[in-house]
Amino acid sequence: MSAALVVHKVSLGSAITNSDELAAAYLAGFSTATRTAYEGDLRCWGRFLAGVGVGVLEAHRVHGDAWVRGMEAAGFAPSTIARRLAAVGGFYGYAVDEGLIDRSPLLRVKGPKVSDESPRLGLDTSELGRLLEAAEASGPRDYALVCLLALNGLRISEALGADVEAMGWERGHRTLALVRKGGKRATAPLAPRTAAAIDAVTDGRGVGPIFATRTGRRLDRQSAHKIVCKVARRAGITKAISAHSFRHGFVTAALDAGASLRDVQDAAGHADPRTTRRYDRARQSLDRHPTYAVAAAVV
Repeated sequence: MSAALVVHKVSLGSAITNSDELAAAYLAGFSTATRTAYEGDLRCWGRFLAGVGVGVLEAHRVHGDAWVRGMEAAGFAPSTIARRLAAVGGFYGYAVDEGLIDRSPLLRVKGPKVSDESPRLGLDTSELGRLLEAAEASGPRDYALVCLLALNGLRISEALGADVEAMGWERGHRTLALVRKGGKRATAPLAPRTAAAIDAVTDGRGVGPIFATRTGRRLDRQSAHKIVCKVARRAGITKAISAHSFRHGFVTAALDAGASLRDVQDAAGHADPRTTRRYDRARQSLDRHPTYAVAAAVV
C-alpha cells in the first residue's frame, strides 16, 4: 500500500501478494461512503510510512504512536484521528486473519478521547423551517431532497440511493423503503408534504432513481452538496452546513418535540443508542444548565 494507494480488484480465491491487494480486499466489504473514507485513511497512513521509509507490513507500534501524536500536533479533530485508527486497525486485523502478519502494529496504540457529546447542535427548528421554504421555492428536486434530509433525517447516501419503485403504502402511510448504513433495510413513513414533494419530482415515473440528472443518471453527492449550499444561501443561513447538518437538525427537533430517544434512534437508523444520546446531551446541557436555577434563586 503505497502513498498513492490504488484499489485493485482482487479475484475471489486469489492469493493476496501485496499491501495494495490487501487494502482492496479489506475495503471491498464496506459501503461506498465508508469505503471512500477508509481509503483516504489508508492513504494517509501510507504517506506517513513512506515518509519514514517503512513498509506497510513492516510497521510497528512505535510508528502508530508517532502517527497519532503527529495528527494531534497538526490539530486534527479527535473524532478524525479515532476514525483513522479504526480504519487502519481494521486493515491490520484483516492482515492478521490472512496470516500476513502476527499482530497489528496499532493494537495498543492509544488514540485521543472522543467526547460523548455532539460538538454542535446543528440546525434548530426555525432554521429547518427556513430551509424548507427556500427549497420549495428553489424547485421540486431541491424541495424533495431537503424534505427527506430535514423531515426524515436520512443520510445523504440513503436519500440519493432511493428509487421510485421503493415508494409504497403501508397501513395508510406513504412509505419509502431504504437501504441503511451497513446494508440494513428499513421502511420510513413519509409526512404528506414529503410524499407530495417526491411525487412532484418523479412526475409519474415508475422506475429509476428518485433524484436523477437530466440525462437520467442518479444524482451524485457533489451535486447534492451544491443543492444544500444553494438552499442555505437562499434561506439566509450563514453558518457552514452540509447535508449531514439536516440530520443533526432532525434529531434535535424530534427530541425537542417530545419524541422518545428510542423512537428517534430507530428513525435515524442509529445502531448504537449512545449516538442518539450525544445529541440529547448537547441540547439538554444548555436547556437544563444550573445557571438558570441559580440566577432565579439568587436575588
